[in-house]
Amino acid sequence: MSLFEITEQEVIERIKFENPWWITKKIDRFYDSMKRRLYFSVFYPLVSRSKVKRAVVLMGPRRVGKTVMIFHTIQMLIENGVDPKKIFYLSLETPVFNGIGIEKLFNYCKKAVSLEEDSEDFYVFFDEVQYLKEWEVHLKSLVDSYHRSKFIVSGSAAAALKLKSVESGAGRFTDFTLPPLTFHEYIHLKELDGLMIASEKTWHKSTFTVYKTINIDVLNAHFIDYINYGGYPEVSLSKEIQADPGRYIKSDIVDKVLLRDLPSLYGIQDVQELNSLFTTIAFNTGNEFSYDSLAVSSGVSKNTIKRYIHYLEAAFLIKVVNRIDKSGKKFKRANFFKIYLTNPSLRSALFSPINNNSSVIGNMVETAIYSQWFHRYWHTPFYSRWKDGEVDIVGLTNDKLKPAWAVEIKWSNRYVEKPSELSSLSKFLTANNLDRAIITTIDISKQLEFGNFIYDYMPSALYCYTIGRRTLDKTNRK
Repeated sequence: MSLFEITEQEVIERIKFENPWWITKKIDRFYDSMKRRLYFSVFYPLVSRSKVKRAVVLMGPRRVGKTVMIFHTIQMLIENGVDPKKIFYLSLETPVFNGIGIEKLFNYCKKAVSLEEDSEDFYVFFDEVQYLKEWEVHLKSLVDSYHRSKFIVSGSAAAALKLKSVESGAGRFTDFTLPPLTFHEYIHLKELDGLMIASEKTWHKSTFTVYKTINIDVLNAHFIDYINYGGYPEVSLSKEIQADPGRYIKSDIVDKVLLRDLPSLYGIQDVQELNSLFTTIAFNTGNEFSYDSLAVSSGVSKNTIKRYIHYLEAAFLIKVVNRIDKSGKKFKRANFFKIYLTNPSLRSALFSPINNNSSVIGNMVETAIYSQWFHRYWHTPFYSRWKDGEVDIVGLTNDKLKPAWAVEIKWSNRYVEKPSELSSLSKFLTANNLDRAIITTIDISKQLEFGNFIYDYMPSALYCYTIGRRTLDKTNRK
């Protein structure tokens, strides 16, 4: 029996199907109807600057909207005058493209629109590029060979994309990571911007923008929703998915990473071990761990755990936060560390949604706030713990790596009336010659002088929103 082979014409017909704007001059209505991620304002200039001879590598966790952002970019290019027939999109997980190199696919695209192979000035998008072996070598070759065309690749297997981009794309690739939704983006996506009010605040002779709300109770209700469902655009906007988030997130996000992406990238044999470790971490997000404690609780050896944590972090599922002592010094041996999910809705989907009285609300609020900080690729916060005290978030100066600021995360109002109970915070401030700190609350905003310190109390939801919004503003300026 002879096997059927995919013909060139079948490939070209599929390419035409994936690029409807060649005829309609617009993207599919399904994608056009979706709201743009606010990070679009950062991504689009990387693509549209065609004179910069660098490919763009768009990476990030599954289901955060990478493909939607690509289609929104295509629509913007068309609106800005780019010939629709010079914009090519190909999803490399499409079976008909299997085994075909990206340069050959590029030439097929030109043939599909009846343009010469030596034509230039194209925008070429390769989606899910991790399905192509040695994609980085092929991409580097395209960048070197076609100086007037712009190449953009995307993928969910972020661990491999990042590694190969750094190894092979020096000077030729620009990496862009699309994170899960920030609380700021969630509020925008839900068209709730009217809840927020911008205001100016002065601290140490510097003035910066903070945000207030016209109704803290309403904002807190949406904050709890964000913790439960807010990491992914589709989940945020769909009541049907929210009715069973575990099915959507576990099967479409977690399982595909744990059971397919990571095993294929790293040759993991025992996926049950990996799943056991991730489940342990997810259930205890925001807790302090050691390799010894993880080995006992998950039943996985310490050396294997170290590798798995690296893999899970590279896949954007978790983030390790390192510990410093009371004076801000790092430990030579990182025996203890905290691990947070990169967005809190992962835990809610794997186990159960929370409410504002849940026993784990403190850890989930802390995870939500830390997840906003993780989007700042230029700044990594720490936590401080010593024999008889702990501070939740500490920022170090860039030059001398000394503590510059501190935040204590609380889902409680009691510390407004009882600041003396913040003894660990006051000890840390004294040890580092700091005179001010932020303490989050449930719903109270207040500035209080206590001893030699100024305590700025603000609701956790407002702090979470402010960090996410200011992160995007800073990213736009970089």
